[in-house]
Amino acid sequence: MLGQVGPGSLEVRRVHRFANAPVAAGGHLFTDILRLHGELLTGLRAAAAAAGPAELASVAIDSWGVDYGLLDADGELLGNPRHYRDPATDAAVPVISARVPARELYAITGIQQLPINTLCQLVAAAGSSRLRQAATLLMLPDLLGYWLTGSAGAEVTNASTTQLLDVTTRMWATGLMERLGIPPSLFPALRAPGDVVGSLLAGPAAEAALPAGLPVLAVGSHDTASAVAGTPAVGPAFAFISCGTWSLVGMELAQPVLSSASQQANFTNEAGLDGTIRYLRNVMGLWLLQESVPVWARSGPTVPVSRLVVSAGRETRLRSVVDVDDPVFLAPGNMPARIAAVCRATGQAVPGPPAEVTRCILDSVALAHRQAVIDAQQLSGRHADVVHLVGGGARNRLLCQLTADACGLPVIAGPVEATAIGNILTQARAHGLVAGGLPGMRDLIRATQPLRHYRPRGSTAPWAAAAGRVAGQREVDTFQISR
Repeated sequence: MLGQVGPGSLEVRRVHRFANAPVAAGGHLFTDILRLHGELLTGLRAAAAAAGPAELASVAIDSWGVDYGLLDADGELLGNPRHYRDPATDAAVPVISARVPARELYAITGIQQLPINTLCQLVAAAGSSRLRQAATLLMLPDLLGYWLTGSAGAEVTNASTTQLLDVTTRMWATGLMERLGIPPSLFPALRAPGDVVGSLLAGPAAEAALPAGLPVLAVGSHDTASAVAGTPAVGPAFAFISCGTWSLVGMELAQPVLSSASQQANFTNEAGLDGTIRYLRNVMGLWLLQESVPVWARSGPTVPVSRLVVSAGRETRLRSVVDVDDPVFLAPGNMPARIAAVCRATGQAVPGPPAEVTRCILDSVALAHRQAVIDAQQLSGRHADVVHLVGGGARNRLLCQLTADACGLPVIAGPVEATAIGNILTQARAHGLVAGGLPGMRDLIRATQPLRHYRPRGSTAPWAAAAGRVAGQREVDTFQISR
């Protein structure tokens, strides 16, 4: 993404887009990090061609959280990083709980317990040759930045997703690491958004057709941190939904919420820009739809998602709903079959055609949004007057409207590219081009980006009743469905 920022102006355009999917090999899932690095260089070449190499002020990288690469003592990568959806992490949670009580772990890190967390990945990898050989652990954006600059470090917003950062001090929780048999020496010095990572090395500069020495900056390198920074909110009374493969639903706070109730509700306290806390719950989100589309494409002509959504809008509201966060939906595979099995097991109408399945998914995601927004307010003691829905899900008009209906709150949708905008504006601020901190960045977004407004329709009573149906599903041992 190429951004141009000036007084009262913000322009962002896509110069290169590429697919990113885990690769299955040897019974595990991997991230194809070398291909991603090559695509990154291709994107930088495209940016240089579009803007002119001399016009680029800096580069910054964000990505998803929790995943990491391991380097040996010579700085060489020890194999492709494991992908967080690799099932090998499932058995790590009871091992961790046996060593560090869950309540204590939450009090230190503030992070919700998920098998995808970096902590679980490392515990699952205990005793492996790659971990024994490792000298440095780098989160994925830090790894890509290392290859560009030769400088190793850990940007704090992504570091917070590891479940190994002390949420109060914003320092590595070395005592926790030692109790869990994880060497603290693996973890490099922390960086803050706006810090200089380093300068572009001659090799990558030549490949990207850019001048060597171009600054590479740290931003909110966890994509949700940049997305929340790119949310066009006014004041503190808002909830956010960063909606894509996952929906990250919550509120921006000044301090973490570490209560027992917060832990039991599985809320997480991730680091945001300027010392803020992204208090949120991870909701499985549009992953269910993304995994359904390829299944339908194999059995008939490909139907664009936009048409599926329009067709879903004509289906019966709340006819069938599922708990989108049930672990049965986590892994790749035949999602429509799993949705049908859950509906059948819970005595609901079984969605068949793609439009019915799509409606079930969107109703269910909106229900999960509703519950997370309600819980975030109750647990934090803060009120939300509006919900900001950003990211790719902002294009899905039906989901935006259903979220407004379910929450009983107005929804402001956009910008779609909130993550890229948060990234770019953090760079611009470091160059002195944006004043006023986060409020100044958000003022510029509201003034320059197209936004859509959705008002809630009717009573939230049907949504409350449907939420009760989903809660009842969790009490029934019916979800032991093969991945």
